[in-house]
Amino acid sequence: MIMNMVVAGLLLLAPNPGGGGGGSDVQVRGGQDGNTARISLENSQIIISGNGRGGRSDGYRLKRPCWYEPAQNASDMLDFQQRSTRVDPGAPQTRHEALEPFVEKLGEEGRWWTVAHDASDPNGVSCQMALDTYVFVPPGTTPPAGITMAELVDIARAALTVPEPKVEINPDAKSYVNLPTWVWLGDVGETTRSVTATLPGIMSATVTANLGNIEIDSGTTGERADVVETGCGVSGKPYAKGEKFTCGVNYRRASIDQPRGVYVLEVTSVWDIGVEGVGGDVAPFVYEPVQVGATRDIPVGEVQSTVRKTG
Repeated sequence: MIMNMVVAGLLLLAPNPGGGGGGSDVQVRGGQDGNTARISLENSQIIISGNGRGGRSDGYRLKRPCWYEPAQNASDMLDFQQRSTRVDPGAPQTRHEALEPFVEKLGEEGRWWTVAHDASDPNGVSCQMALDTYVFVPPGTTPPAGITMAELVDIARAALTVPEPKVEINPDAKSYVNLPTWVWLGDVGETTRSVTATLPGIMSATVTANLGNIEIDSGTTGERADVVETGCGVSGKPYAKGEKFTCGVNYRRASIDQPRGVYVLEVTSVWDIGVEGVGGDVAPFVYEPVQVGATRDIPVGEVQSTVRKTG
């Protein structure tokens, strides 16, 4: 309730958003990465920015895949509709009838709101179809299903991606029983990534991911391997001669009896999520960490020794 009141107050003070008849021709396109889809905003004025794009999505979905956004006042919307409305001959509604709802609002204070949706969500289109395309809203109020700060934060979260881990190990080609296998992430790059979702002139929200740690799965049971994570830091510990082994795996059994003769090591990077916003209290927004994993085949052999009798 408090959040909606804060957003409504901001809308009252906001300048007229740009763009066409409620919404914008700009589309924030997403993409497919394996089984995870990135957000794709349709008919929205929301601008997505930041360095947290172009990586791997964890498939986070919006809690509601459609919403209303504020658009033009009555006069500007009618002007837009008059320039853009086309009615095919034989249609059940004439052009005059199509424009009538916009003509009726001339002289009234308030603003038209238009519907937008996330096209990457399988329920995005059906959600939008259940709403009217346009709703006229008095000054200082937010319509039911009108976008809130919480939803803008959620949009930034859904747009957030992180780098896919690149697993580095030493020994690199093959490990051996009881020989420490060092594990770390290569090409980590920036360990802080953020995405900002902005509804121009109204409100903005930033979701930030900080690389917190890595988690190592040896690919086998505790009887066959010991995972060591006492000194991994945020991205593992690269091999260095003379350094203490504090991050990786000690394999105690050879992998010859495993499928393909290898253990499948998995390393998961864990990114902690924080939220910042302009135009509302963001303290209640708490997200689980983003977790993205990668695997590496580890063949493990046994050191063969030959004992020779002398004398």
